[in-house]
Amino acid sequence: MIDNGTPVTIATPGGADPVPLVLDLDETLIRTDSLIEQMLAFVRRNPFSIFQLIGWVMAGRVTLKERLAAAVPVNPELLPVNEEVVALAQQEADKGRKVVLATAAHTETAKLFLEKFPFISEVLATEAGVNLKGKTKAEALMKRFPEGFDYAGDSRADLEVWKRARNAIVVGASRGTVSKARKSANVVQVIPRPTVLKAFIKCLRPHQWAKNVLVVVPAVLSGKIIEPSSILPLILAFFALSLTASATYVFNDIWDLQDDRQHWSKRLRPFASGTLSLPAGIFGALICFVAGLALALMAGLAVLQWVLIYVVVTLTYSLWLKRKVIHDAFTLASLFTLRLVVGMVAVAAEPSPWLFVFAMFFFTSLAFAKRHTEIARVIEKGGNWVSGRGYRASDLPLVLAAGIASSIAAVVIMVLYIIEDAHQQSFIKVGDWLWALPPLIFLISSRIWVVCQRGDLDDDPVVFVVKDRVCLAYAALAAVCFFLAWFGVPL
Repeated sequence: MIDNGTPVTIATPGGADPVPLVLDLDETLIRTDSLIEQMLAFVRRNPFSIFQLIGWVMAGRVTLKERLAAAVPVNPELLPVNEEVVALAQQEADKGRKVVLATAAHTETAKLFLEKFPFISEVLATEAGVNLKGKTKAEALMKRFPEGFDYAGDSRADLEVWKRARNAIVVGASRGTVSKARKSANVVQVIPRPTVLKAFIKCLRPHQWAKNVLVVVPAVLSGKIIEPSSILPLILAFFALSLTASATYVFNDIWDLQDDRQHWSKRLRPFASGTLSLPAGIFGALICFVAGLALALMAGLAVLQWVLIYVVVTLTYSLWLKRKVIHDAFTLASLFTLRLVVGMVAVAAEPSPWLFVFAMFFFTSLAFAKRHTEIARVIEKGGNWVSGRGYRASDLPLVLAAGIASSIAAVVIMVLYIIEDAHQQSFIKVGDWLWALPPLIFLISSRIWVVCQRGDLDDDPVVFVVKDRVCLAYAALAAVCFFLAWFGVPL
């Protein structure tokens, strides 16, 4: 018995095996569920259509599959495949063995995969009021192939099929399912699933948590950072924002699934690549969301209020504003500014209009740098539109101008702050040190845009800043100058 995940040959001596190899579709031949993909695509087209979808669900799974197959046909070219299953099936087909697709997906959906997988010679699927799943599938296969069959599947529903198969191939199933399959069937191969925890952590984008350090800035600028009572609220606010933001990242990745699969780098994300199932991701995101709100409540009602506002703005961006030219960059900048607001209310610091206006311009510049990179990538590939965005290739000069203008505006705001307000702050002892900040901010912005223009900027400029040694050196020097002004070191 071979079950270590290594592709095996399942054949009888003397030529092609007369017993067909039968493959399940969802989570077996492809690393996703075609029905969930169709439901998501249907709602994404018009969020209010969810009420129509609920009606189809109440009418039964066969009706649901039939209506979705007609309304939103899947594109097999965009769906992630299980390379090991494909290799095994192709190997058997090359030897003359019959390969059959038997799936609970609707017949019209299943037939779409014939062109993508030419080794499939026959399709059995849900139709005419019969949901081809579990025991129903097992009986249909026994009737169609009385001489026997080998079956590759993934779920508990496939246990009934494996029991009646000559050989069972278990693909990406849970440990419990694998154990039950071994007790009731002749398991000859187990193709393991990707590590769910690792994929889920990647989906949460923990590297993005660095952005939430912004909650500390108001405490620093108000001098409250040295108060012991400020530490716990800031820690709670940081993790509250981090967990809720990660939950919104999961939602965003699910909502943008089709666009991400066509993106040069986002296609490697867990949902897009199929290394994390949609139900598992949704369940984990809900846990993170609830935990984040609980931490926000512990930090105070005001923190909870602004964290919820952050979530609402994020979801509005994901559902609508990200496809609106200019508005999308402004919204991204607003999300960064909201992080400052959360930090401000966490320690009850005095609001600083200068800080908020500076943040809006500076982060708007970074948002435009991100869009500039995406548009440039599209132009390199000969395209005209950025998938999932409202920008087209001809918008590149506009985005460049708006981004640089925003960065210069941020520098001007910092100069005005130093002239009009900084010297009046009680915690600033030697304000002249602050004059180092405008040129350093200019140097950071300029480096980002130089790298952006050269085509070397990654998707996220903030991630670039965090990793780039030159930007980190400028930021460190700015921090040193600020603390010298704070502690009153003579210039």
